[in-house]
Amino acid sequence: MPTPPTQPPRARSLAVVNEEIRALLEAGGLVSPEGRRRYQELLVEWAAAVRGDVTEAA
Repeated sequence: MPTPPTQPPRARSLAVVNEEIRALLEAGGLVSPEGRRRYQELLVEWAAAVRGDVTEAA
């Protein structure tokens, strides 16, 4: 029996990602290497969300 194709994970909204970035910055989360890594991940996700918003608007 074939397995159904998996859906890619749904991207989080720009507002949600932005809120998480702000919370990380306000908590001083960039001090640790893990915090800096998470910040970089969030920036990539934020950029993708921005591109998604522009694509949807067009």
